[in-house]
Amino acid sequence: MQSYILALDQGTTSSRAIIFDSESHIISIAQKEFRQIFPDDGWVEHDPLEIWSSQMGVAAEAVTKAGLTADAVAAIGITNQRETTILWDRKTGQPVYNAIVWQDRRTATYCDRLIKEGHGPMIKAKTGLIIDAYFSASKINWLLENISGLRQKAEAGEVCFGTVDSWLLWNLTRGRIHATDITNASRTMLFNIHTGQWDEDLLKLFNIPPQILPEVRSCSEIYAYTENILTSVKIPVGGIAGDQQAALFGQMCIYEGMVKNTYGTGCFMLMNTGTRPVESHNQLLTTIAWKIGDKTEYALEGSVFNAGAVVQWLRDGLQLIRSSDEIEKLASEVEDNGGVYMVPAFTGLGAPYWNPHARGMITGITRGTTSAHFARAALESIAFQTYDVLRAMAADAHIAVRELRVDGGATVNDLLMQFQSDILDCKVIRPAITETTALGAAYLAGLAVGIWPSVEQVQKQWMEEKAFLPGFTQEQRSGYTEAWHNAVQSAIHMTQFTH
Repeated sequence: MQSYILALDQGTTSSRAIIFDSESHIISIAQKEFRQIFPDDGWVEHDPLEIWSSQMGVAAEAVTKAGLTADAVAAIGITNQRETTILWDRKTGQPVYNAIVWQDRRTATYCDRLIKEGHGPMIKAKTGLIIDAYFSASKINWLLENISGLRQKAEAGEVCFGTVDSWLLWNLTRGRIHATDITNASRTMLFNIHTGQWDEDLLKLFNIPPQILPEVRSCSEIYAYTENILTSVKIPVGGIAGDQQAALFGQMCIYEGMVKNTYGTGCFMLMNTGTRPVESHNQLLTTIAWKIGDKTEYALEGSVFNAGAVVQWLRDGLQLIRSSDEIEKLASEVEDNGGVYMVPAFTGLGAPYWNPHARGMITGITRGTTSAHFARAALESIAFQTYDVLRAMAADAHIAVRELRVDGGATVNDLLMQFQSDILDCKVIRPAITETTALGAAYLAGLAVGIWPSVEQVQKQWMEEKAFLPGFTQEQRSGYTEAWHNAVQSAIHMTQFTH
């Protein structure tokens, strides 16, 4: 059996392809950005055909860069931007409209109405999600209501709905397979995470005909074989998972209580809660982590709106640094934050506060405050927000977190990672391979075709690059977190004057 896996990592701004070998080494990477379409205020769209062509372009490039022929690829794994919604004609395979991206807010008023009508508790009980324009259901409803003749075609079974994974699978198989995996299904707000089925009550509420929906499968199985794509040889598609779930698997957070945090523009944190869905009392989301064989595992998910965005603001807004990687050096010029705390509520506060009206605040400034204090406060704000989400997760799951596995651009910053460990009072681990999203998709595909006989075998390949151990006393930690929470409350208090 060939031992190379092609991971297709279809993201929000670019399509990427990575070739891994059977020892998890990266052999080649290719990436291509594609257009972001903004037809109106708060609207975000992609061209589905451009998603497909860019993804196939980088797949061919990655294979060529690796010095392989396409028939040396043992399996394909797919990971994707979640919630983004595509409808296409079942006969022609042509999209009926652009993809409506997860960031799109055009259905916010419709979602507000559903909340006012009291549907929130029912939806949360079935899906683990909070009513929001973020998820797919309201986007499908908008398309059916606003594209002329589309509802009639949908009811006649002539239209397919899919998240990006389904769209790629459909095209890889030239329209033979209309399917999705359980993680992407769990983000549509139409899927019952307890029964593992599309939910009739939710379909009626959103007025969506069931015949447009894809078949839901596990995350690691042979879904189908390619049909003259890349090569005339049929390549099995063996793994699919939404990007954050794929990263959780790529980090090998396979046991209950294990947590990963991805540090990007914002932060996405997921905790494996095992075979039980944990209901959140802190406005976190309950979601499906993955399904392998007959075993479904669940996760709690929390998001920080502004993480790397804080560093970008120091660079572009305040112009304190010329490039993002300069922040660690500047912050290291002072021993501590000098009493300065930054609450980066540029777009409101996320979990566990969920205050969309809050705005950013900097407290504790004196004549002795320097740009280095600002830099340090900015980095620490990322760690403090992560602390709040992790504390909420631990409270919901009744699990003491012993370690946090990290990935994403900001994890190269040792100062931030050490402070994160200090403030959380747990080990923070940076892996040897930080391409954890694509790696998770590769692992799922490799398991399906037998490159690895078991998850336990895969686990042996995961390696840490560096571990950060906590060094604060409880008194130091409490002093920092108390001052942080005071700053947050000040930002919330100010909303009564600004909203």
